[in-house]
Amino acid sequence: MSNREEAVAVDVAPTAGTTSRALTLWRRLSQLAGLAILGQWSFYGIFRCPFIVPFLSCQNCPVITCHGRLFTMFWGFWLLLPLSALLFGRAFCGWACPGGLVTQLLGKLARFKLRSRNLFTRLAPWGAYLGLAISLYVWLVMNQPRSNIPMRVGEFFPAVALTFEHAGILWLVRSFLVLGFLALGLLLANTWCRFACPTGGLLELVKRWSLFKVYQTDKCTDCDKCLQVCEMGARPETANCTNCGDCLGACPQGAIRIGRKRSL
Repeated sequence: MSNREEAVAVDVAPTAGTTSRALTLWRRLSQLAGLAILGQWSFYGIFRCPFIVPFLSCQNCPVITCHGRLFTMFWGFWLLLPLSALLFGRAFCGWACPGGLVTQLLGKLARFKLRSRNLFTRLAPWGAYLGLAISLYVWLVMNQPRSNIPMRVGEFFPAVALTFEHAGILWLVRSFLVLGFLALGLLLANTWCRFACPTGGLLELVKRWSLFKVYQTDKCTDCDKCLQVCEMGARPETANCTNCGDCLGACPQGAIRIGRKRSL
């Protein structure tokens, strides 16, 4: 490397590091806002009206039977979610999803971070596509099997008890599978988001056409510094990259950018 190239590399690193820290701060604030806005749907909406959980396959959730809620909230969300993916890739997962925040916090305690390139980390993300296929089957073929579960508008814990009392085996299996994947996140970091989430699988299909993204330039030397700091164990533009921006300050060559990637 020439003296000029060394100077450029040294100059880029502090700038990228500052940008990365700023993005991390804004991302945490965005995640907290997502938890405040969407998290109440996750906490209450699974068991009672009037909330819904649009990012958790809520077509299979009886909350949508609440009068006037389905079309005013649910479908609007599913129009905005693919649009956000076309603009910003899988950013919803890293910037707004309450489940993503929970798995990231659990991932900090995980025994295995899986931040390396190997056969497992290359193949396991296909599990999200399997989760998407199963969710579509349950929704389209099995005709929303939870729609007949009685709902209660009242105290949270009685509503939970009522739901479990009348829930069918499919709902129980699905619910405990999700909880199991979240618990597994204490062993393998971000297991649910990386290897099983149906919404993540959907966004992975769409994000390849996104306008704005975190990407790497031809300065990349494949040192994998970016992968080692990524909570999702991903490199820019690969499976599970959520455009979080944490890798911007990790690259010693300044080879990572955020914005619109222009073809040469």
